[in-house]
Amino acid sequence: MALSSSVLAELAAALGIATEFWDWKGRLTEITDETVIAILAGMDVDASTPASAQAALDAHRLRPWTRLLPPCVVMEQGTAKTVQVHLPHGDWVRVSVRLEEGGWRDAEQVADDEPPRLVDGVLTGQASFALPADLPLGYHRLQATTEAGQSESTLVVSPAFLGFPASMGEKRTWGYAAQLYSIRSADSWGMGDLLDLADLATWSATQQFAGFVLVNPLHAAQPMPPLEPSPYLPTSRRYVNPLYIRPEAVPEYAELDERSRTRIAQRKAQLRKHLAGETFIQRDLIWAAKIDALQVVYAHGLRPARRMAFNDFLRREGRGLTQFATWSALVNSYGDDWREWPAELRRPSSPEVAVFAEEHLDLIIFFAWLQWIADDQLRAAQSAATDAGMRVGIMNDLAVGVGGDSAEAWTYSNLFADGISVGAPPDHFNQTGQDWGQAPWRPDRMDDLSYAPFRSMVSGILRHSGGIRVDHIMGLFRLWWIPDGMPAGQGTYVRYNHEAMVGILALEAHRAGALVVGEDLGVVEPWVRDYLRERGILGTSIAWFERDSAGRPLPPEAWREYCLASVTTHDLPPTAGYLAAEHVRLQHRLGLLTEPLDAELANAERDRNAYLDMLRERGFLAVGEPTTEDIVEALHRYLVATPARVLCAALTDAVGDRRTQNQPGTSTEYPNWKIPLSGPDGDPLTLEDLYQDERAFRLASVMNDFSSPLQVPGSGTSLVV
Repeated sequence: MALSSSVLAELAAALGIATEFWDWKGRLTEITDETVIAILAGMDVDASTPASAQAALDAHRLRPWTRLLPPCVVMEQGTAKTVQVHLPHGDWVRVSVRLEEGGWRDAEQVADDEPPRLVDGVLTGQASFALPADLPLGYHRLQATTEAGQSESTLVVSPAFLGFPASMGEKRTWGYAAQLYSIRSADSWGMGDLLDLADLATWSATQQFAGFVLVNPLHAAQPMPPLEPSPYLPTSRRYVNPLYIRPEAVPEYAELDERSRTRIAQRKAQLRKHLAGETFIQRDLIWAAKIDALQVVYAHGLRPARRMAFNDFLRREGRGLTQFATWSALVNSYGDDWREWPAELRRPSSPEVAVFAEEHLDLIIFFAWLQWIADDQLRAAQSAATDAGMRVGIMNDLAVGVGGDSAEAWTYSNLFADGISVGAPPDHFNQTGQDWGQAPWRPDRMDDLSYAPFRSMVSGILRHSGGIRVDHIMGLFRLWWIPDGMPAGQGTYVRYNHEAMVGILALEAHRAGALVVGEDLGVVEPWVRDYLRERGILGTSIAWFERDSAGRPLPPEAWREYCLASVTTHDLPPTAGYLAAEHVRLQHRLGLLTEPLDAELANAERDRNAYLDMLRERGFLAVGEPTTEDIVEALHRYLVATPARVLCAALTDAVGDRRTQNQPGTSTEYPNWKIPLSGPDGDPLTLEDLYQDERAFRLASVMNDFSSPLQVPGSGTSLVV
């Protein structure tokens, strides 16, 4: 039913809360009073009665009039923008722009017919100023001077169109999508690490002519077990998970005495003994062993030049790193949910936190040191990728959000909505909806902070990468908010200032010379894809989801040029498993289907046959009874025939893996994010196995559009004479 009050509906609209939406079956679904009131409460807005809703609406309408300048203005380069200022009626005002690189530009006052309003007993007027269209890219300061003094706010000028980075030129590029933790080498500590990433990039570039490696989010997790297995539910998106550090690759390891090296070797051997026979990735065991080894390396100390480099890193990272390291130390003492700590420790600025930091200074420095080491090893991975010839290199994944118990939520507690989690409404693959357990940023608070947390996060990720994939990029436009205690399907969408967030994303990527891909799958408003294309940001196209209006596989020539094109994604089984409808059977076992199993299997069979028919008609697949590998290669030939400038192959498809990495809508029901890279038989593969896997070379030949397959290289070294 529709909302019971027009005032409640108007208040919801004013704050970007959807009161209806179109579901995955094309039905218009109305949102209940209960959902809207609960979401408003998460924004500290009382709408429990008609009177309180009216008071909240009146306060919201008056809010811009209480400020001289808006807290943040974002504009596209080449397009003029008008900004409004508010001051006592009849007072004079002058508006200027203080440029990031130095110098000033004046803004011209333009006509404004808005009548004055009474604000807190003061008759307040509005004046409008036109910001010049030719302002340079960057973060500038908007300054208003009045009789009473000066006020400043942030002005962001972003590229109108980002497009492809110069490193790509006019050429197409392709790469692998990989879950780094799953790719273990002979020398790693039970899971893939940053040295494995460097080696994977080198192999992909030199042996397979790939242009990038797309990896799962490498964001920070808990500093002590139990560790959250999902890379999409981190504690901080600004910092790196030290679980991916290779202890032996830390420069100080080479300086250790024999006793210390032996201690580390014994700890590694003990870990391998414990992991023997384990089916899944055991993060807790791995981190317990790895942090012991890293503490040995840390205790060795730094030579003077390395100390200088570490201090410089601390200076550049500033207060944000100090707060994250302090949170890590507090977790060690009080548990992993800061909301259950003593009240005096729940604010990073409290005197009690300062006392704790002084008493635990060495531990805090250790956690900061871990970030320095991880940053350095990530830099080395990107250098290895580009040195090997990759035009993009490492492409990092940006998660949608963090948990309410996270370091981010502790650092910016007022930034997050209370009593709300983020997820997704029901769709074809998750028919009961999804609750991701993430706490959403409040749009109003983001604006108040001039989007500084978002800017810091994006710039940090792009520092050592050639590209960024923004998971669920619709989250920069709207997110599905779910009030605590309600099922996922009873949430609703809340809008964000997409012009500001996309603008900052484009500016940071421009400065980094990086490729930006937005994951625009699922329930997406059509205009969102159009907007991203207009801003030069790539979308994501998955072969299984690309259909024409009749539901048939989309002809390759009808695909988008501005997209990352792939056959599958990490939320589906590898292609071999998908062809066998293993995702349907898995969802049935887990109780995630709303339709009978037989009906869903029949639908999957029809879809499979439709694609096989299309592949044969187009000449991508020979007539006859194909093998699974034949179909996998044919589907990738289908990708190559599209105009998409960026192609992606799942590393699992390159080795014939079948098991799902992640089943959305589950947590403990399925071992999400714990599946090691395996062959068709389910036996785990090492990175060294991958180097010699003929399937991978055949798939790479398809992705490169070679007429003959690449050959597995020998293990020796040969000189060209």
